[in-house]
Amino acid sequence: MKQVVLQGIKKMKLIDVDEPQLMSADEVKIRLSVVGVCGSDIHYYSEGKIGSQVVEFPFPVGHECSGTIVEKGANVKHVNLGDLVVVDPSVHCGECDQCRSGRPHTCRNNRFLGCPGQLDGCLGDYIVMPAFTCFPVTGSLNPVQAALIEPLSIGVYAVKLASLVDNKQSVAIFGAGPIGLSILFKLLADDVREITMIEPLDYRLNQAKEIGASHAVQADKENVVNRISEIHESLLDVVFEASGEQEAVDIALKVLKPGGKLVLVGIPPDAKYTFDMDLMRRKELSVINVRRQNHCVEEAIELVRSGRVDAEKMVTHNFKLEETGKAFEIVEAYKDGAIKAMIHFE
Repeated sequence: MKQVVLQGIKKMKLIDVDEPQLMSADEVKIRLSVVGVCGSDIHYYSEGKIGSQVVEFPFPVGHECSGTIVEKGANVKHVNLGDLVVVDPSVHCGECDQCRSGRPHTCRNNRFLGCPGQLDGCLGDYIVMPAFTCFPVTGSLNPVQAALIEPLSIGVYAVKLASLVDNKQSVAIFGAGPIGLSILFKLLADDVREITMIEPLDYRLNQAKEIGASHAVQADKENVVNRISEIHESLLDVVFEASGEQEAVDIALKVLKPGGKLVLVGIPPDAKYTFDMDLMRRKELSVINVRRQNHCVEEAIELVRSGRVDAEKMVTHNFKLEETGKAFEIVEAYKDGAIKAMIHFE
């Protein structure tokens, strides 16, 4: 089969490899349909690591995917051959303390698609996964929508963790990339209307406004603190940080009202943030970390299936498998108005 591997920093190659085989009666074989290019994939592409997770080349990245079931083990009942499925890229053990307490996303033995030292990525014709990671959506979603469920479910989980008191609270999102837009989609679906998007790239800001952001602040051309103060005299109840930038964290602490919440969703390039603890302490701010998604895939599927969320509005580019290198180059460099690039197999 064909597979794209990362051979070095910003070096990708299409190669031939053996097809994966079922190793258990609880597994399924999936023919890939669509794979989304994620920001974490770009970290591996441009830096070769995310914090302590360091790539050993060659390595196939990729984890946002949809595909069709072409083979299944004897124990698999909830999906059938030919089903289009959403694939949850996180494989938990089901036995550790985290899994038993309802936190499979922080499983002690977690293995994740396209994560160094865990599982190969999905940028190939076929993958084999435990059947429990697959959610059938035949007749409900198309392959692109199905592949977008993974980032959307992170947005759903982030909003869930924020625990907004009501839909009248004032909210801001730093970063109008796919994760920031996924947060925006969920907030709008919850009828939250006071949403400010903060983003330096005008084309991304325009897309956020088109989707439904009530206010837009262009970070490199406006004083964000002053602009937020004009919009909300008492400042913000919740800030979602989806850019991974230290400057965004610094500003967020200033624009949050006392008792406010900072929800960290973005991944900083050097895996570190610093905080003004004097300001945080005096305001008694809460900081919430978001680890992927937890029991939110089905809700994300329903949001798209019902039409409450049009996730395809974040898609700007489509490529064939053999064009994966070009896709990563465009997304990494923010070229050509890129927000979300999708790799198509069919």
